Amino acid sequence: MEVNDKEMYILQLIKDNPFVTQNELADKMGLSRSAVAGYISSLTKEGKLLGRAYVLPEKKEVICIGGANIDRKMQAKETIQYGTSNPASTSQSPGGVARNIAENLGRLGLDTSLFTIVGDDHEGEWLLNNTKHHADITPSLLSNLYRTGTYTALLDSDGELAVALADMSIYDSIDKDTIDKKWGYIATSELVILDTNFSGDVLEHIIVRCRQEKMALCITPVSAPKVKKLPENLHGVTWLIANSDEAEVLAGMKIKEEGDFFKAAEIILAKGVEKVVITRGDKGLIYFTKLGEAGVILTPEAEVVDVTGAGDSLVSGIMYSHIKGLNTENACKIGIACSILTLQSKQTVNPLLNNKKLQEIFGKYFH
Repeated sequence: MEVNDKEMYILQLIKDNPFVTQNELADKMGLSRSAVAGYISSLTKEGKLLGRAYVLPEKKEVICIGGANIDRKMQAKETIQYGTSNPASTSQSPGGVARNIAENLGRLGLDTSLFTIVGDDHEGEWLLNNTKHHADITPSLLSNLYRTGTYTALLDSDGELAVALADMSIYDSIDKDTIDKKWGYIATSELVILDTNFSGDVLEHIIVRCRQEKMALCITPVSAPKVKKLPENLHGVTWLIANSDEAEVLAGMKIKEEGDFFKAAEIILAKGVEKVVITRGDKGLIYFTKLGEAGVILTPEAEVVDVTGAGDSLVSGIMYSHIKGLNTENACKIGIACSILTLQSKQTVNPLLNNKKLQEIFGKYFH
């Protein structure tokens, strides 16, 4: 969607004076007021302007688009018995892939914003309040029709997942029109990070617009079933970071041995992605890029307290490195260092995470 010269001129005049009236714009441009109104309406639709007293979106380094949920964990104290009441302990934390990544990046000192939707309820308020110290939540939406998304995990007495229940119907209320209205926030970011919580139509729409506007885009799938929402054509996607289950679905093949990781990555590259990273649990990750860079990075031996959020912090570390201009191998190492920090915390995002701590861990494990 090219902004034509008249639209560019209007934007420039508004930048110089955000309180300029449509009549003044019409005089300066030698146009009728109704013609100016038409241009302004289309600029607002395209997200180049945000409503009245023409507010231009502020530039950000990163915008994270996708889920923000309440994560609840319930751990049984003894062997789970079905059909009856089991004694358990419960905890609650802010979650959602896009939200977690936004908080991680904010803690690392990047200028980050979050575009998500939460319910106009106590949970939604709690989530946004917990996030706004680390990321700009201005682009996010409140819904009075749906409740805030929740993810409830039931863990057995050893801490292994027995069953998880997700109520994410709120994300279906986002459509392409919503995205276009918020595009100003997206267009002014150096990097877009997208999870797969929204509908397939919306994901494709964001991918296509980022491609057309030559914007750096990282996709991080939320789960193997949600990967199926991604379009076949992934041209314009700069990074795709997935675990082996998600990569299997994307590549349409089973990953059984070492070489299969690279075969799957090659199939994903053929869909148009520039850089693919596939994680392998405690065996680290592989990366493979269009430029022919390829490698395996093993996870160093480190203490594990809780695995929740480790994948999100890995993505955060890699994207932090992308903004800082590091090469693929070092970006992946920083990603692993970031996930080690999360593994050492009971929290989904380690509250101790910062730039200094990350460099310390990186230096300790990857000298």
